[in-house]
Amino acid sequence: MAKTNPRARSRVRRKAHIKRVVRGTSDRPRLSVFRSANHIYAQIIDDTTGTTLASANSLPKDVKKHDGHRGNIDAAKKVGALIATRAKKAGIGQVCFDRNGYLYHGRVAALADAAREGGLTF
Repeated sequence: MAKTNPRARSRVRRKAHIKRVVRGTSDRPRLSVFRSANHIYAQIIDDTTGTTLASANSLPKDVKKHDGHRGNIDAAKKVGALIATRAKKAGIGQVCFDRNGYLYHGRVAALADAAREGGLTF
C-alpha cells in the first residue's frame, strides 16, 4: 500500500473544515482558489445553484503580458486583479474567500490582496 504525503493529508483535512464553514450564496458567492506547481486558478461560485459566475487563471490566454513562469506571486497578483474586474462586470462586490486548504501565504495571499485592491470585499 502506498503511503500518502503528510502535507497533502493536512491540506485535505483543512479543506474539509473550510468546506463545512464557507458557503457561497447568491448575495455573497465563494471565491475559490486552486494552485498547482505551474499555475493558479480562481473561481467565483454560487453554491446554491452550483454555477461558476466568474473565473480567471494564469494560463497564457488569460495573463497574456506575463512572460516566463506563471506559478509565482506576480502571476497570482495579475489573476487576483483579473478576477476582481470580472466579478465587478458580473455585478459581484462581496465574496467569501475559500483558500481551499492552502495556507494563507505566498501566492494565495497575493491573489487575495490583489482582488481586494480590485474592489472585492471579503
